[in-house]
Amino acid sequence: MGSNPIEADWRADPARWHGEWAHPETGSGVSIIFNETDKLGFGPALHSHPYAETFIVRSGCVRFEVDGLEIIATAGDILVAPPNAPHRFENLGPDRLEMIDIHANPDFVTTWL
Repeated sequence: MGSNPIEADWRADPARWHGEWAHPETGSGVSIIFNETDKLGFGPALHSHPYAETFIVRSGCVRFEVDGLEIIATAGDILVAPPNAPHRFENLGPDRLEMIDIHANPDFVTTWL
């Protein structure tokens, strides 16, 4: 674990990136989810946010549904779900999925659909 106490929320195991980071007191203006999984089909149910969400695929293959459009993304791809757009994703495998999801808001605000 790093020396930054805020890091402890999401990086309890330095070999893995997983969990959430939301600290409005930092003034960053964003909140972040780190996804890492080997589980096929892993991903959230359809939902939306009143702000944009940017997905950075670090490794693996993932199927997104964004506002009714299906998109397959792989390592190195960046995708943005616009504000209020219904979206979801699921791990297609076979490799480990690693993603960084950047919410353009200092706290998570989610409407499950």
